[in-house]
Amino acid sequence: MPHRSDFRGIAVLLLTVLTSVARGGELPKVVPVVPVVPAARANAKVQSLARLIDEALAKKWAAEGVEPASLCTDAEFCRRVWLDIGGKIPPVAEVHAFLADTRADKRERLVEQLLDSPSYVTHFTTVWRTALLPEVDADLQARALLPAFEAWLRQKLTDDASHADIVRDVLTTSLNGQATGGAFQPGRQLRPTAFYQVKQLKPENLAAGTARVFLGVRIECAQCHDHPFDTWKREQFWSYAAFFAGIERQEQDNVLGQIREIFDRQTLQIPGTSTTVSAAWLDGTKPESFRAGPRVVLADWMLSPKNPYVARAAVNRLWAQFFGLGIVHPVDDFSSQNPPSHPELLDELARQFIESGYSAKFLIRALTSSRAYQLSAATPGGTSPPDVRLFARMPVKGLTPEQIFDSLAQATGFYRPFNGREALEFGNTTPRDEFLEMFANTSDTPTERTTTILQALAMMNGQFVGEATGLEKSATLAAIADFPAMTTAERLEALYFASVSRPPRPEELARLVAYVDEGGPTKDPRVALSDVFWALLNSSEFLFNH
Repeated sequence: MPHRSDFRGIAVLLLTVLTSVARGGELPKVVPVVPVVPAARANAKVQSLARLIDEALAKKWAAEGVEPASLCTDAEFCRRVWLDIGGKIPPVAEVHAFLADTRADKRERLVEQLLDSPSYVTHFTTVWRTALLPEVDADLQARALLPAFEAWLRQKLTDDASHADIVRDVLTTSLNGQATGGAFQPGRQLRPTAFYQVKQLKPENLAAGTARVFLGVRIECAQCHDHPFDTWKREQFWSYAAFFAGIERQEQDNVLGQIREIFDRQTLQIPGTSTTVSAAWLDGTKPESFRAGPRVVLADWMLSPKNPYVARAAVNRLWAQFFGLGIVHPVDDFSSQNPPSHPELLDELARQFIESGYSAKFLIRALTSSRAYQLSAATPGGTSPPDVRLFARMPVKGLTPEQIFDSLAQATGFYRPFNGREALEFGNTTPRDEFLEMFANTSDTPTERTTTILQALAMMNGQFVGEATGLEKSATLAAIADFPAMTTAERLEALYFASVSRPPRPEELARLVAYVDEGGPTKDPRVALSDVFWALLNSSEFLFNH
């Protein structure tokens, strides 16, 4: 296969054709859209909440004079929900089966299938690990703690643990006797100890981390002074941090030493002052007793039905996962200066989330059943794109590094057998590890993700993509190019389904059939087919969820 460093005219042409989705262009109508009709066994509360979501958004659209987008096609929905729940594009066979399905509730069935799949567990392990341990992206040593932490998370999701159970497990996990470097110690019970380790066991780091991910508030600005724009005071921050005051290393000079927790220590001296504060919740009240332990007392307060913080933060984060940005955006910045776009809806989502037993799957079912989630990403003709916080169309979301690699692997048939020794060899990198490091996120917001020059070059001319789209090593391309019974049009359609989960538009097909039959610059139809596959995988349509 020719080298990709010279940007041939056909590649530029193909990329131009395939970037229409990023500009809000229409995708082809594959199958007439059938409105979702609840199956007989569907949970009535899920459907009721989905209707409530749509009614709340429609009320805001009417008030703002906004016309919502039309419903997305079946092909768009299939790809969208696979990426959002399963973390990668769908297999070709799944797309064909979904498009051929004539049942009115097939979209709900697909969501249920994905929620019951290992792909959901794998993807949401990454989602929650990213939220809980953001430090590992910039700390090479902290990455050594990931396998044990992800194993714990994966088990929780496999067991369909509630969000409350996950929060409580993080806050109350036993620390005494845990080695700070014990990520690979066999026989140990799976625990989220890494949450404390990557935050260096420091009360201030643990306070900031738990407040952000579980409560949705940024109180760390009050660590050194009263918050300049919000109500948080310095004394309030350190009183909250005092719940973690008893955690320390037994051997202060040994970073791998064991952890010790002194349960009757619930006070901290504010650095640089003579003021000592005792543990107090963020609402300013202090526990009457610490008999169960400071962290258990904190967990009980967080998960009290009267406390709105945890449920509101969780549903807002899940909303952002599926709609690109939260009702409160950023998702960890609940404050008087950053009000929610739909406050009544957020409150009702939180109330029903608590009523469901903090079930993430309940909320996911409701979100994906809503008409709002199933809107097209395209703006109605002749109108300007509405404010994204109105959710009148589906925002175009940049894929995460994990989604890009796993989708590339799905599209190209890439497979690398797992070598158990790799997880134990510090510094050993797989193609996936190298790719994720190269494509590390530069933004927390999917709708605002940008691509660096190095990332673009890695996609256009890197070894992994080059081999994945080469006739010698791409399982998908080799199978399509060498199958004797296929026409050129059928080969191109197969590549489209494998990469962007849809058939080519008639104008795309006519142009590309001519290009492949002529053999492109090399006059070799097989190499020309490889060019098409390369262009598809470099298109914005592949690299975005829409």
